[in-house]
Amino acid sequence: MAGMISTEAFSCFVFYGVLLVIKMYIIAFITGQVRLRKKAFANPEDALRHGGLQFHREDPYVERCRRAHNNDMENILPFLFLGAIYSLTGPSLAVARFHFLVFFLGRVLHSVAYLLALRAPTRSLAYIVAQIPCVSMALQILAAVAAYA
Repeated sequence: MAGMISTEAFSCFVFYGVLLVIKMYIIAFITGQVRLRKKAFANPEDALRHGGLQFHREDPYVERCRRAHNNDMENILPFLFLGAIYSLTGPSLAVARFHFLVFFLGRVLHSVAYLLALRAPTRSLAYIVAQIPCVSMALQILAAVAAYA
């Protein structure tokens, strides 16, 4: 990775960030496959291609997959920003890795709970667990730059 910022914390962030992006692609792929299996298409031209306009409809499980994907976008994108900046503030590698791992595991559990409709409050707890490192990173970033503001 010549020419890249190369701190251990940043490399660790990149590892978990890429895993999270791959997870988002997997959820998007699952959503598409469920659409095909359930024959529930959001666009008329897709429905026509797969059997007719009667398949231009919503399906509860397709919508569940879409909500899981949307939730990923709402939470992983801010993590990517916070994690990148946080990793450049000089945190200890162990602490940074813990932040990134907790967020990653929380988001994986959140997606599993969403897609499999696990009993409440599994999904909510996974969401909260994943938010804790983001709040921590945000506060540490603010503390690190407060002297310059």
